[in-house]
Amino acid sequence: MTTLTVYDPAMCCSTGICGTEVDQRLVQLAADLDWLKAQGVTVSRFGLSREPAEFAANETIRQIMQESEGDDLPAFLVNGTLVAKARYPDRMELAGWTGLASGSCEADAGQVATPSACCAPSQAEAASGCCGGSKAASGTGQTGSCC
Repeated sequence: MTTLTVYDPAMCCSTGICGTEVDQRLVQLAADLDWLKAQGVTVSRFGLSREPAEFAANETIRQIMQESEGDDLPAFLVNGTLVAKARYPDRMELAGWTGLASGSCEADAGQVATPSACCAPSQAEAASGCCGGSKAASGTGQTGSCC
């Protein structure tokens, strides 16, 4: 089983989705982490202001903190290996890190699926209208799914 661990910088709450000026990257990350959990990935998320002991307990994170004084947060570890720091990844990148890239792309509710690196249509799908020529695009009001 794949484990993704997120080490967030100090924020006002556990997800950073609070206050009057919410960072949309944090909103998207929260949705993407929920999606990963639904796919069977074990997700742990620690915030510097709430769980400082978790930062001190991990050698990789301790080193990042010493070198950058926290400026290189957030940090993302997959099965204990650092895969990214100082930025928030998108869903496609998270899926790739956790082994979900092939066949696990889905359109978000209300969005039409489009081709992407993780879910490009086969020739048969392209001919039938998958990924870009979905039912929603043809005017039926239903959204399609790429995979």
